[in-house]
Amino acid sequence: MQGTKIFQEKLFPQFQLSERVPEHNFYRRLKEVLDLEFLYKLTRPYYGDSGQKSIDYHWNQANQ
Repeated sequence: MQGTKIFQEKLFPQFQLSERVPEHNFYRRLKEVLDLEFLYKLTRPYYGDSGQKSIDYHWNQANQ
């Protein structure tokens, strides 16, 4: 089944990844401007309807 995982940062007292990545990091900026939602519709025919439920919120909402 199709799905993606939404990153939820775990809090550790000594280390937090988001604080270590610079604000103007290329991948932070890319995430803000790149919209890949169209891929869900294009790739849906290649994924099954049975099996373990998808971990992706968007996919689950579209298939209810």
